[in-house]
Amino acid sequence: RYGDPVLPVILERVPVSLYFGLISLLAAYLVSIPLGIAKALRHRRLFDNLSSTAVFIGYALPGYVVGILLLSLFSFNLGWLPLGGMQSLFYADLGLLEKILDRLRHLLLPLCAYIIGDFAMLTMTVKNNLMEQMAADYVRTAVAKGLAFRSAMWRHSLRNSLIPVASGFGGIVSVFLAGSFLIENIFNIRGMGLLGYQALMDHDYPVVLGVLAIGSFAALIGNILGDFFVALVDPRIRFGASA
Repeated sequence: RYGDPVLPVILERVPVSLYFGLISLLAAYLVSIPLGIAKALRHRRLFDNLSSTAVFIGYALPGYVVGILLLSLFSFNLGWLPLGGMQSLFYADLGLLEKILDRLRHLLLPLCAYIIGDFAMLTMTVKNNLMEQMAADYVRTAVAKGLAFRSAMWRHSLRNSLIPVASGFGGIVSVFLAGSFLIENIFNIRGMGLLGYQALMDHDYPVVLGVLAIGSFAALIGNILGDFFVALVDPRIRFGASA
């Protein structure tokens, strides 16, 4: 359809998907890990019950449904945020602070739609693993020897509870970096996801295969990074150490 080689067509859209994907990935981890820890320390209290309700609702709703709801409420009805895109038409005429605020206004709704599902999964994974580690025998032994429970949690339990989170890093990276076909289409974000969606609708199969190939490559890189992060948080794994 484009009359150009597939690779340059896709690489033109990669920076946009990287921009949204990396910010979404960073936001998901920065919010999910502290929230999961707070929920584990306040298990079955009011904070845990209310946050669990919000988390499960977010987990049940697909990202594109959340995107449509947010777009309908904050853009169509209230008019507070833009309908889509990455920047306003008059972006070049704005000052530095105004450019930052303009990008944030365009980023907010797609970011919420991107992270909602993985945010819920990561939060519950951190909470459940941390609670399992806090109930382990080694924590009870450390407390019996005089170590404060919170110190045992921060020094030992937390690190062990992050191992499953690190091992799942590869799958999350592939989703974020490859972009979401429907979310990018809803918010008119000209990234790999929108390119793949348009190519699929136009039966432009060389572009579809190219997007899938680059997405698969991102998944492989994510799996390698996941193994590296597992080695960082798991004291039982040491690269290059003899058995």
